[in-house]
Amino acid sequence: MTPVLEVADLRTHFLTRAGVVKAVDGVSFALGRGEILGLVGESGSGKTVTGFSLIGLVDPPGRIVGGSIRLEGRELVGLSQPELRRIRGREIAMIFQDPIATLNPLLTIGQQMEMALRAHQRVSPRAAAARSAQLLEQVGIPSAAERLRAYPHQFSGGMRQRVAIAIALLHQPRVIIADEPTTALDVSIQAQILHRMRALARETGTAMVWISHDLAVVSSLASRLLVMYAGRLVEEGPTAEVLRHPRHPYTAGLIASLPAMAPPGAPLRQIPGSTPSLMSLPPGCPFRPRCARASAACAQMPPLARAGARAWACHRPEEA
Repeated sequence: MTPVLEVADLRTHFLTRAGVVKAVDGVSFALGRGEILGLVGESGSGKTVTGFSLIGLVDPPGRIVGGSIRLEGRELVGLSQPELRRIRGREIAMIFQDPIATLNPLLTIGQQMEMALRAHQRVSPRAAAARSAQLLEQVGIPSAAERLRAYPHQFSGGMRQRVAIAIALLHQPRVIIADEPTTALDVSIQAQILHRMRALARETGTAMVWISHDLAVVSSLASRLLVMYAGRLVEEGPTAEVLRHPRHPYTAGLIASLPAMAPPGAPLRQIPGSTPSLMSLPPGCPFRPRCARASAACAQMPPLARAGARAWACHRPEEA
């Protein structure tokens, strides 16, 4: 499969008065056409900053200090803001966690979709309305032509998120970055949106990076998983294989902490401790202070070992 997006040794740091925060530190992966890739980890693992880096939305004091992001062979790192604006929305788009924060409350949905269309192409108001209604229908909003005249506050949370997805799809981008877009929705609405996103990826060929802390959500959507911890990738592989046979102790801990894994009435298993500060990471493997399998070898940073489609960064991986 020819990659539509190639990320190599991406490093995004925040230069603060207290020190350097290595939010993303050496992340590499490739994404194929129509593929949905899950990017998972606890809060503070660096997954959202990775997503923002891919689309060029990291602002000072943060900046990409190294690595490469290639979209269909074109290098994005180092492009000016005007150049990024020509690409952003048209070739690579993002769906944010909170649609009410990204939709303008003073403009109708139709006006906002028309503005997004006109940012990259000349289009008549009638053609813009037709394209917008078509996409609203595609993401499951009934009476789409009428709803174009509605304001964001007249939609439920699930419907607003569908509108945000429709806006991201306006230009049929090559890649969509989805930053926990279903976190605040109830389970039934969440399932509907996940089903719709799978269908859109299959029908349009749009590739997606789905960022989430919820393994259950990602497991039903993504064909491949990347697990992040403390700004680094610690495991990678086909979703079913990673969930069935995790190799990194952190991945195993995330899976064991799922409510479905606990017997009825039993307390949930937890990973001891908390995510370390990215400004003062322990030497060697950053997961070492929380890991029951840690040994003296873990005082050195483990390399990313590969075996076929699987990869893990651990000196003492879990048994396959």
